[in-house]
Amino acid sequence: MADEVMIRAAVPEDAEELLEIYSPYVTSTAITFEYEVPSEEKFRGRIRKTLERYPYLVATCGGEILGYAYAGPFKERAAYDWAVETTVYVRRDRRRMGTGHRLYAALEKALKAQGILNMNACIGYPEKEDEYLTKDSVAFHEKEGFRMVGRFIQCGYKFNRWYDMVWMEKMIGKHTGNQPEVKSFPATGKQEREE
Repeated sequence: MADEVMIRAAVPEDAEELLEIYSPYVTSTAITFEYEVPSEEKFRGRIRKTLERYPYLVATCGGEILGYAYAGPFKERAAYDWAVETTVYVRRDRRRMGTGHRLYAALEKALKAQGILNMNACIGYPEKEDEYLTKDSVAFHEKEGFRMVGRFIQCGYKFNRWYDMVWMEKMIGKHTGNQPEVKSFPATGKQEREE
């Protein structure tokens, strides 16, 4: 029987393994507009900061981390508390196997429990696909129920070429006139079996 995929909260000690997943996206793609691979210490700090309030999840199978997803503030002003920006990365040799979907499903569940209403994704978008960037991320988000809400033209420059950026959103809760406050994410490290 094959090992099952488990979703759990990330811990700062995952930084080395998560950075191994992220680094090729920095050095070989325009999926992230980051130019330099962050240090392990800086990456560990990013995990810690996210977990102060939001979910940061990893998918594991047989003890190996396959990918990760997390949420962060959409904007810093209090009026935006019910909206988050989401991110997902999967090991490049483990893409198209359902890991991203499992991570986003678990992330959405955690965000709903916090009282988050809007999931937003900021995505690099090529005018014409090339070796650094395709439209796959937009297609993935569409399958996850996101819709396109905005496009910024030639606002990201990487690998000596210009890329557009798009925003996609998914509403996951009811917007009311007396909205309850958002709760912080409990970083318990508890694992959940994914089917």
